[in-house]
Amino acid sequence: MAPGGYSAPGMAPGMYYDQLSGLVLPEGTTLATVGRRIGAYFLAGLLSLVTLGIGYLIWGIIAWSKGQTPVQQCLGLQTWKPQEQVTATWGTMFLRGLAWFFLGIIPFAQLVSFFLFLSGKEHRALHDSIASTIVLYDPNKVLRPVQIS
Repeated sequence: MAPGGYSAPGMAPGMYYDQLSGLVLPEGTTLATVGRRIGAYFLAGLLSLVTLGIGYLIWGIIAWSKGQTPVQQCLGLQTWKPQEQVTATWGTMFLRGLAWFFLGIIPFAQLVSFFLFLSGKEHRALHDSIASTIVLYDPNKVLRPVQIS
């Protein structure tokens, strides 16, 4: 269990209540810190440049099936759907990526998104809110991707 959290009767096994964010999270994970998320943003730009964009896009399409972006794979982060208590699916990751792309086109939308991300206790950017996701730090890889049958 993470610091600042506790298990409560009736809570699903393997979950804990994080008092800082007000969310029920899987044990062994914590909400990704602001610093880690900002670092991920800049690392994504660097990786996009190094892979000439197309390599990053292909890597992303593969990584989305695990509920992650390429940078999240590198940094031990995981996209989580707190309402369903599951990792994000490929479709959710596609929606999240599409929202991020279109918000980048709208003037000042990224700036508004950044301020919402900094000020919110769940650290959600606009693209996270649109896709109903949060980003968790999962250093021990306790989360597993959703299996679609």
